[in-house]
Amino acid sequence: MSYIEKLDIDTMKYGMLTYAENARFFNVGDNVQSLAAKQFLPKVDHLINREKLGSYNKGETKLIMNGWFTHNLKDWTPSDDIIPLFVSFHMNNTAAPYMLSEKGIAYLKAHEPIGCRDKFTVKILKEKGIDAYFTGCLTLTLDSYKVDDSERGDDVYIVDPLYNYPRKEKVFYDFKATIRSIMNGKAFQLNKKFKHFKNFMDEELLEKGKFVNQEPPSNTYSDEEKFAMAEEVLNKYARAKLVITSRIHCALPCLALGTPVIFINGFDSFVDSCRFDGILELFNRVDVNPKTGEFKANFDLNGKIGVNTKVANLGLHHTLADPLKEKCKAFIK
Repeated sequence: MSYIEKLDIDTMKYGMLTYAENARFFNVGDNVQSLAAKQFLPKVDHLINREKLGSYNKGETKLIMNGWFTHNLKDWTPSDDIIPLFVSFHMNNTAAPYMLSEKGIAYLKAHEPIGCRDKFTVKILKEKGIDAYFTGCLTLTLDSYKVDDSERGDDVYIVDPLYNYPRKEKVFYDFKATIRSIMNGKAFQLNKKFKHFKNFMDEELLEKGKFVNQEPPSNTYSDEEKFAMAEEVLNKYARAKLVITSRIHCALPCLALGTPVIFINGFDSFVDSCRFDGILELFNRVDVNPKTGEFKANFDLNGKIGVNTKVANLGLHHTLADPLKEKCKAFIK
């Protein structure tokens, strides 16, 4: 490495995304996505809030723009100080009409091609004349947290299965939420999730499996604590015997970690299904009908999932993970 190349590395700033909390909960999976970007950075000079990219003014800073964008719909475009790499970029169908304004389209075209986390995002960007391609999720590259199989224990983690179903933390969050849940009927469906669990998970698993919540309460933890939580769950999953989850940012890292994972798909809204386009094919999966609880597995499941259920990950993620690694390394270099 020449002196000039070293000087460029030393003086360039690097950023990592953080996330604004909603009023009730935050998603540890967001921080897992940031850790996926961090592993490619020589250093982290600034934590940059995803919702405040337009006001960033701390000098030229390289930023990997992976993840779900965004709650700041009308002024989401990053400032000129941000040098972006668009990989694993997701634009939800609810956000697209606002983000793809004349200004938003011009910004994305200036930084094309845009690497997208899902095929839905590829489609809506191409419809606006933006060069886009499918990369999958950057969390598929988290094999830096992988451990030797000799460190793998007997823990089976059940991580937020069917979290889209009604649950008491959200139904009874406050008075308004309770009234709203009574009016729309969700308050009377709190047993539905556990009833459906019993259709495809046996009693021993429900008793001995370790339940994990990736959506803790808001206004409780610092950014430092959130990233520590994200590292903690990755270290747990790396040593697990089996992981069962409805969180893509649990299931996708498990593929990278070599941990057997079963994805429980009980989603029935387009808001959810659009972000899975091209991702669900990577998993051993149990598809659950959220109305009836009937289920179907895309792998050989003899009866119900139990503590001794054995599955082998499909290995399809490597064709996505390897190019992602090279793209990020080239961006930093």
